[in-house]
Amino acid sequence: MKPEMTGAQTLPYRAYAHSVAAVADHFGVDPAVGLTQQEVARRLGRFGPNRVAARRRVTEMALIGRQFASSVVALLAVALVLSLVYAEWKQAAAIAAVLVINAAIGYYTERQAVRSMEALRQMAARNARVRRDGQSRQISADQLVPGDVVVVDAGDVVPADMRCAGSAALSVDESALTGESLPVEKGVEPNPDFAVLTECSAILFKGTHVVRGSGEAIVTGTGASTEIGRIAELVEGAESGDSPLERQLAHLSHQLIWLTLALAAVVAAAGIYSGKPIFLMAETSIALAVAAIPEGLPIVATLALARGMLRMAGRNALVENLAAVETLGSTTLILTDKTGTLTENRMEVERVLTPSGEFSIDHLHAVILKEGNPVDPATDPGLMRALLVGVLCSNAEYDHHAGFGTGDPMEVALLRAGGFAGLHRREQTDTYPEVLEHPFDPATKRMTTVHRHGEGHFAAVKGAPEEVLAAADRIGVEAASLDDTGRAAWLGRAECLATDGLRVLAVAIHPEAGPEEPVACGLSFLGLVAFRDPPRHDIANAVAAMRSAGIRVVMATGDHPSTALSIARAVGMAERDATVTTGAELSRFEETADAERKKIAHGDIFARMSPEQKLDLIALFQREGEVVAMIGDGVNDAPALTTANIGIAMGRRGTDVAREAADMVLLDDAFSTIVHAVREGRIIFDNIRRFSIYLLSCNLAEVVVVGLAVFAGLPLPLTPLQILFLNLVTDVFPAFALAAGEGEGDVLARPPRSPKEPMLSAGQWRAVVSHGLAIAMATLIALVVASYGLGFGAQESTTISFLTIALAQLWHVFNMRSRSSGLWQNAVTKNRFVWFALALCLGLILAAVTVPVLAEALQIRPVGALGWALAIACSLLPLIMWQASLATARERSERAVGKLRSRSAPQQ
Repeated sequence: MKPEMTGAQTLPYRAYAHSVAAVADHFGVDPAVGLTQQEVARRLGRFGPNRVAARRRVTEMALIGRQFASSVVALLAVALVLSLVYAEWKQAAAIAAVLVINAAIGYYTERQAVRSMEALRQMAARNARVRRDGQSRQISADQLVPGDVVVVDAGDVVPADMRCAGSAALSVDESALTGESLPVEKGVEPNPDFAVLTECSAILFKGTHVVRGSGEAIVTGTGASTEIGRIAELVEGAESGDSPLERQLAHLSHQLIWLTLALAAVVAAAGIYSGKPIFLMAETSIALAVAAIPEGLPIVATLALARGMLRMAGRNALVENLAAVETLGSTTLILTDKTGTLTENRMEVERVLTPSGEFSIDHLHAVILKEGNPVDPATDPGLMRALLVGVLCSNAEYDHHAGFGTGDPMEVALLRAGGFAGLHRREQTDTYPEVLEHPFDPATKRMTTVHRHGEGHFAAVKGAPEEVLAAADRIGVEAASLDDTGRAAWLGRAECLATDGLRVLAVAIHPEAGPEEPVACGLSFLGLVAFRDPPRHDIANAVAAMRSAGIRVVMATGDHPSTALSIARAVGMAERDATVTTGAELSRFEETADAERKKIAHGDIFARMSPEQKLDLIALFQREGEVVAMIGDGVNDAPALTTANIGIAMGRRGTDVAREAADMVLLDDAFSTIVHAVREGRIIFDNIRRFSIYLLSCNLAEVVVVGLAVFAGLPLPLTPLQILFLNLVTDVFPAFALAAGEGEGDVLARPPRSPKEPMLSAGQWRAVVSHGLAIAMATLIALVVASYGLGFGAQESTTISFLTIALAQLWHVFNMRSRSSGLWQNAVTKNRFVWFALALCLGLILAAVTVPVLAEALQIRPVGALGWALAIACSLLPLIMWQASLATARERSERAVGKLRSRSAPQQ
């Protein structure tokens, strides 16, 4: 009894392991007639359209919601509610303005990137030629159903997973799916049961490209039931790695929340216990909460990331998510595909071996070399004859002026190499007209073309070395005798080339071929042609730059181990004797002992990897504490792109599925762009850390000033609205100037920071506390001197303390230089944005004092020249103290180094 037809939604049917007749019977179709329209409608209802689910479009509301998913923003919202409860309308309006500004900046920047990414993901509609009701017709590919009979030709994109039912020299490019550089010959013979993807020569996979020949096939899977659909489901099920920056900012926000609540509660309780009015202490608690919250932090962080995103877009790196901008800066390991990422995804003739010698080709300068020196190929008849066969025995086309070809990649490479010797296909076929072609036959592994030459004919032959040599009994232009010993020697040379990761073809000629007779023997062997998928020109330098930055570069490809090792050596990723780990070794991943897993995690080259194995590999690296960036362009890379901490896809050659899964798209496909992105990411983190210290120390100073004044019974040194003015005006502009810094010169010379390192370590928190206390003490000195020494009133004293802390926070920006830099020449003083920010803030402070509307809103009173002099003098104290401490520390360090040198110097 015929088994009921099933799709991959239930029990997968291994069509590759059964004959064409058995597959047709399974799907209930006569290949000569096809399905009826009624049956198509029934199956379409059962299996659905032939579509692979794409990522949902990001809605406007979702983009807006992202901007509020922050603990600091939540804390600001709480402060807003409290301000409304206590009718502090101006304060509430200011906090609301912060929330709106931050959300608007983030929304606008992310929206631009998200919509650009979605435009890249639009897939063009494709058609398919099917046989239904005994007639051939064109239909939309999404209307295909299991059992349909489809006809394909060179240039077509395979519209569904299909069992090959007829093949005329049919070859398919599966590099996007498997990572295999060369086209795969497809035939009707069944494959072994449970064959791996790369062994399924009887199956055409959805999304691959027909590069040669024609054929027909029976659809075995559509939509989610295809191999590409299965990978899409892996992408949906893969958990995206969190950004280190998101984790760090979240941790910092939680710390701030508890600190704020604790401070407000302690001060309020102490005040109420000492008999002060509850309303006054509630207002004071709000002031402390407002002072503790760095309102400018989310705005400046968003602007810093947005500016980094724009700078990276200028370098052809399109980033979808703001936090992803910084992730590359913390990356410790880059996992990259090979085909189309490290390599050009095209074939080049690397070497030509003839009886007269071994030749290599310099493609950059378009010359042929022998022993490293340019030669005139016309002086070597053996070389010219071998290249001529490669040009004639071909169905490809190549435009030497445009540098572009169509057809089988190896044939295109042969035409390009022939052009370097002045052998152009059109001219040669005019001289030697083709009268017959015997297409590539998987059984004989040879292709033959017969050409007219004068009154006779000759045959040009190319194919697998073992098959061509078996049919040859002569060698070279002189047609010397070729015996078994000679054949074995040439086969040994072919094996050596293959061991180096090169693909090898043999070329031969039959000088007296008949115009209609197939050529089976009597060939004259001319030599071997070795091909490779060349590394991209910028890869070696980029890999070296990554390594100098302390980042491991690891290859994971579906290609052959020898090919992977060859490319890894060529780009500087591995030594000649490096070990290649295969997917088969990872197939027992769950059973692998911890020691073996650690050994695997230290490998640099992984070959014959399936999409699932790449996921396992990323999980292994992440468990070892690595921050993983995944680079790929194929369908098979998509799940790994999603799971990695940051996924990077190629924009030109990358597949739609890969671009959809990625966080970043390289619009120019240049691997070197990643080096710039890493530098940008590190600078962004350094800048975020720098302005975080700046903002937090300023806020701590405000908290300490208010808290100590309350406990000491002094006038309130700052009103809540004055604190908001400081946090949103005089703090934000210098902080953003710090965020816009260009970074230190050695940013790529140091190793990446530890993923476990917090945004602010103990050393940074000590700096926050020391800076905050210094500014607070200077402000309290000004307040006390104004109130008790110079006899200013309460409101005037508050104004002086406000001016003191505002100016001190401006000068404080110069304390953000690194300890190793000079006093006058450092990253802060060289940052032009710092000077613009200082000028702007000084103008705003003057406006707050002199503009009546602002002065009234902020409760600022005139203090005269004496009050200004006191505020300026006290505001400079923290800057002078810190710079003096840095100079002292540097002097001590230099003395210590000098003593060590003197001790280690040889005694006279």
